[in-house]
Amino acid sequence: MSKQTYRVCFCFHRRFRLAVTEAPAEIKDLFSQYSENGIMNADRLRNFLIEVQKQEKVTESDAQSIIDQLRHIHRKGLNLEAFFKYLFSDSNLPLQSPTVHHDMNAPLSHYFIYTGHNSYLTGNQLSSDCSDVPIKQALERGVRVIELDIWPNAAKDNVDVLHGRTLTTPVELLKCLKCIKEHAFTASEYPVVITLEDHLTPDLQAKVAQMVTQTFEDILFTPGPESLKQFPSPESLKRRIIISTKPPKEYLEAKEVKEKENDPQKEKVSGDETAWGEEVTHQKSMSVSDDKHDLDEEDHNEEEDLDNGDTKSQQHEAPEYKRLITIHAGKPKGGLQECFKVDPDKVRRLSLSEQQLEKAIATYGKEIVRFTQRNILRVYPKGTRIDSSNYNPLIGWTHGAQMVAFNMQGHGRSLWLMQGMFRANGGCGYVKKPDFLLKTDPHNEVFDPKVKLPVKKTLKVTVYMGEGWYYDFRHTHFDAYSPPDFYARVAIAGVSADTVMKKTKTLEDNWVPTWNEEFEFPLTVPELALLRIEVHEYDMSEKDDFGGQTCIPVSELRSGIRAVPLHNEKGEKYTSVKLLMRFEYF
Repeated sequence: MSKQTYRVCFCFHRRFRLAVTEAPAEIKDLFSQYSENGIMNADRLRNFLIEVQKQEKVTESDAQSIIDQLRHIHRKGLNLEAFFKYLFSDSNLPLQSPTVHHDMNAPLSHYFIYTGHNSYLTGNQLSSDCSDVPIKQALERGVRVIELDIWPNAAKDNVDVLHGRTLTTPVELLKCLKCIKEHAFTASEYPVVITLEDHLTPDLQAKVAQMVTQTFEDILFTPGPESLKQFPSPESLKRRIIISTKPPKEYLEAKEVKEKENDPQKEKVSGDETAWGEEVTHQKSMSVSDDKHDLDEEDHNEEEDLDNGDTKSQQHEAPEYKRLITIHAGKPKGGLQECFKVDPDKVRRLSLSEQQLEKAIATYGKEIVRFTQRNILRVYPKGTRIDSSNYNPLIGWTHGAQMVAFNMQGHGRSLWLMQGMFRANGGCGYVKKPDFLLKTDPHNEVFDPKVKLPVKKTLKVTVYMGEGWYYDFRHTHFDAYSPPDFYARVAIAGVSADTVMKKTKTLEDNWVPTWNEEFEFPLTVPELALLRIEVHEYDMSEKDDFGGQTCIPVSELRSGIRAVPLHNEKGEKYTSVKLLMRFEYF
């Protein structure tokens, strides 16, 4: 063995010896309870997995497999060091399953779908470059809805992707389409939806139809001539590309639409947005003063009226473009009440800004839930978010909105919630909505997000300890002269009644903090609850330093003692940083 190899092995061994000496008393007591003469054999490990970890289906063979993986530490079974190493290992993660396990045969409207907003932007909404790189990055993270704003190029003879009426530099549409084809199914086999915000003349629409058809060939899903009465299922659309946009109308008609008061170039960033530290805004209802006025003030002029069969406008349509559209988008004429009317003979997509949704839920909360049982609701960031920040996604999810569109190039607590939600169901980008959002009761009533419900279950969380910062951070990152002073935050994001944040004590001068603190979270709607976990390093003179975060859907959270990997501000997992936690339900 070389000196270098020996040094690595010795350091790793010393590292875990140190962690074992800091093992919480409860962990040592459990080991004593399930071991004999300091060794836990396969039968005793199986009992631990069933009784403490609630893995009822585990076999003695499964337990033996765990022991075999750690045989280099002790030949006859698990000693305390091996047991502790197992608890901290990637074999003991908190998510129920790394594979798809939801029913994928329901209509698309029955799923929350991982959705991007202005997917081509590399930075802010006003002056950043447009590129295919953020599209590739989004698809590799499992995002399933890619938005492209398509405009005529400078010569009016080809199609560019850019954020219109801003200083963003364009990228060719064809380059974006080829990128989508290459990377669409690297993270998930389930369908990718391309939402097109169309600002084209009919001749360029025809050109887009040709590009789309030639690029995607047989993986492009195209519906028949009749309107869909129900959306297809994700399972039936595996490895297919779907187009969603408004039905084409005469280009000049769109040109007549007045410039909106909230043009992004005229807006200022609200003062409460920061790079990552601002807390997620709680859900709130806004008063509805004038439905029609609210509806007309769309941030980006995204949607035109639904195709109403006007013969004059249809004379200028590109029929080959219209045939590509699977998910028809648009708004009916009239106010918000008209928007949420359900047509039994066809399904559609409706887009609302976060502000419009907040106003709508004040009066039409149940109507929105009913609408989203068959149709698709897309929510997108308000125009003032020129820094590519995001909003509270629970506002959309609690009302059944499938496409809660986010700026994926930013980061912050809202995006951490989004990333957490779509860790569910094997990270495939589709999460089955809870049954209560999909059903009506015997009186034809639907779920009312405003009604406070009784507690359905209580989640008890024990934060034992954390480990790994010494290896993933420079030793002067938190403090130039002493070890860090860590504290943890544990919170629930969900319906308003369930949303709460709790905090551990701060432990001074310790790279391996052992908090041993318990928190209880009564949950009225556990199906929509997300467990948020953050670690920070206390700084007396400046802003506290960031030490990691994660977000986990409570519905996917395994009971028992689990190793919880933490992620950086962008959502990328650290190599070593983990917390040891226990999750119990009662």
